[in-house]
Amino acid sequence: QAQLVESGGGLVQAGGSLSLSCAASGSFFTIHVMAWFRRTPGTVREFVAAIGWTGSSTDYADSVKGRFTISRDSAKNTVYLQMNSLKPEDTAVYYCAARWGSTLSRRPDAYAYWGQGTQVTVSS
Repeated sequence: QAQLVESGGGLVQAGGSLSLSCAASGSFFTIHVMAWFRRTPGTVREFVAAIGWTGSSTDYADSVKGRFTISRDSAKNTVYLQMNSLKPEDTAVYYCAARWGSTLSRRPDAYAYWGQGTQVTVSS
């Protein structure tokens, strides 16, 4: 069974930075698209960013473009989300997700594997 474990969430002031990590189990990592989603209470999961299995293709939600960077380290089976210039509206639980294949997707139902989530809180 594939497993994804997020870490790195926390509390930060507006304008600050945080880096999230998602450790994936086994060789499944190298053939998956990896993505980050987020959810606030009472809302559906919102796409944040995705990265292809080679790391050369990425996609970002307009709300985070230019502020967030997704990357992956295949040697460490880890995907990262560097978040800069954070805003209070970035406050959410952030989830790592993975799917088979090479096509990036913004749809949560395209992803079969999910982490448990990590809380990010941005104070004003």
